[in-house]
This record gives sequence, structure tokens and C-alpha cells, in this order.
Amino acid sequence: MTQTEAPVEFDPFSDDFYNAPWETYRRMRDEAPVYYNEKYDFYAITRHEDVLAAYRDTETFSSARGIDLGMVLTGTAPPVPLVILMDPPEHRTMRSLVNRVFTPKAVEKLEPMVREKISKYLSQCDPAGFDVVQDFSALFPIEIIATMLGVPEEHHQQIRMWMDKSLEREPGSIHMTEEGMEAGIMGGVFYFELIQQRRAEPKGDMISQLIEARVPKEDGTDMALDDAEIAGFCSLLGGAGAETVTKVVGNAAVVLADNPDIWERLKADRSLVPQAVEELLRYEAPAQYMVRWTEREVTLHGVTIPAGKAVMIVPAAANRDERAFPDPDKFDIDRPPGQAVNVGFGYGIHSCLGAALARMECKTALNMLLDFMPHYEVDRAGLSRVAMTNVSGWHNVPVKVVK
Repeated sequence: MTQTEAPVEFDPFSDDFYNAPWETYRRMRDEAPVYYNEKYDFYAITRHEDVLAAYRDTETFSSARGIDLGMVLTGTAPPVPLVILMDPPEHRTMRSLVNRVFTPKAVEKLEPMVREKISKYLSQCDPAGFDVVQDFSALFPIEIIATMLGVPEEHHQQIRMWMDKSLEREPGSIHMTEEGMEAGIMGGVFYFELIQQRRAEPKGDMISQLIEARVPKEDGTDMALDDAEIAGFCSLLGGAGAETVTKVVGNAAVVLADNPDIWERLKADRSLVPQAVEELLRYEAPAQYMVRWTEREVTLHGVTIPAGKAVMIVPAAANRDERAFPDPDKFDIDRPPGQAVNVGFGYGIHSCLGAALARMECKTALNMLLDFMPHYEVDRAGLSRVAMTNVSGWHNVPVKVVK
């Protein structure tokens, strides 16, 4: 049997995954649209149509058991009721609470602060040589989220380091490292103590707003968030919001170096930047997969997934499905908007709460990079990728501006 004839293998904790598994995803969609991994005991769904259906079917594919494979397989989801770990109807109640402090109007008001934070870090970069991720895109997103939450400035980057450590995985291991667990605990304790301070002295920041938020329940009473729920939401927002933008901007520097004609078009016509951001989300989705738990048996493409099984919904594979996107492995900013649903920010009830803010950050950062490095080169030898659960992207993207 030749190598090309061997059964497709997908290991989300392997070098193949960490180093861009696009060919593996293609084979999964073609040869095993419902893939089973015997080593870790999970199924994976990769075709665009099936991913959308699974996102919609919350009665079959439950979020309540966890968000990564380690949580779901061991049943060790955090005891804090996070919105991302909820199914309807509880999800609707919690989401309606947090939506009140994340409205489009509220996001629009953040634009001056977003521009100030991004400009601050880009102005510190040395055109002769800097790392787009470590010196720029890893730094400003957490500053924006932490400022919104009301975290004192001196703690912003510490929050990022705790968050990154909690997402790291050693090759072959589905579980958080000991350092990652300690980081998660320290982050939770930090937010819990900050919430106590805001209860005693509100300051108009997001934590203070979450403390004050109320939503009517069916019995006529009002529901408020307790301290553990607010701390959980802060941790979730910091992780999801900062990681996504960090990865998109890092990906942009590499992808657009590979497509210099598009970089030139963007310099000449900034109205194309939003399209470029959408295509970056499709082409290299920062959130590769979400994990669900089957509440009942389901059969798809002739494969029966039993009840009580972990299932990976893989939006990154869905976004490269030629059944939905013609020529999917081409980076094309001219794709028609209605071609297919871009699931780079999820889909359905669990679509990214902060998507509008993340898009604003990405568009602003890309516009500033176009001005800062109109001509640049990537040091390919210095490129390295992250080894994290759920997300994918670059850890290092060294570049230099070319005169």
C-alpha cells in the first residue's frame, strides 16, 4: 500500500495539525466526512454542510460538557456556568445578559481606543526587523479587551501570558500542562478579586456593567450574574477575543507576503481591507475546531455516532470545502459575499460574541501595517507555529521593511 492509499489520520495534538493540516482536512472531507479517531475516541465532522447542520443541532451536539477534547472526554468542564458551555434555553438567558454590554453601538464607541492601542504597539516596532506576532499582534488585542473589562493596565500582559499558557499542549497530549492549570487558576482568582473591588466601587467598565446587568426570567423575577459567572465570562472573553485577532493578523503578514499582488491592491484601495479580513478568516481560520458531546445517536454519511461521544466540529476544514467555496485553497479577496457561510467566527447560537470588535481590530491593524511596511519581507527561517488546543496560527513571524 502506498502512502497516498493509507487511511487518512487526523491527530489534533500532532505536528501535522500544528503545522497547517489542510491536506489532511481535504482527505477527511473526501474519504472520511465522519472521521473516527480510535486513539483519543472522538469523531470529526469536516464538510461545510455538515458543520453548519451540527452547529444548528444543539439537541444532538451539546456544548454543556466542555469546549476542548480533554474537558469533553473526562467530563472536567469548569463548574462555572460559562455561556460557551451552555445549550438552550440556558444559553439564551446568559447570552442576552452579556449582549447588553456588547451591542454594535458599544463596539463602535471603542474605535478610538482600538486605534490608540494598535498604534501604540506598532510605533514601537523597528522597521529594520520585528516580529509581527510577538512585537505586535500578540500584544494589542489583550490590551483592548482588558481595557474594556476594567483591568488595571499593569496587569494586561500578565493576563495574556496566563491565557496562552492555559491553551498550550505538548505534542500527543490532550490535557492542559501543570503550568497551564496553574495559570488558569491564577487568572480566575485575579478576576474574582477584581469583581469584588468593582462591587464595592463601580467604575463604568464592562465588569461593573455585568454586575449591574439584569434580564427578566419567565417567572417574572430578574436574573443577575454572580461573581463566578462574571469571572468566567472575563476569562472567556479575554481568551477568545485576544487569540483570534492575534492569529488573524499574524496569518495576514504571511499570506499577503505569499500574495504580493493582493498586498499591492490593498495599498491602492483600502476599501478592499474588509474583504481581505473575511478571506483571512476563511482561508486560515484561527479557531480550528469546537468539541461537542452527543446527547443522542446520529447517523451521517453511513456512519453512526453513538450517544455519549466527543465530536469535533471543524470549521477550519469547512471553510476549505470545495463543495461550498470554489478553488478553496486559493486566497481570493474577490469571493462573492453570498457564496457560502464563512464559519471563521463560528455559526448559530455560539457564533463569536465579539466578532464585530475582532473584525474592527483586524481591519485597523491591517490598514496600519499597509502604511508601516508598504514593502516587506518575511524571514521564512524564523517562522514558527503555536502548539495549542482548538486554535492555530503563527507564534513567530519575523519581517523587515524593505525600502
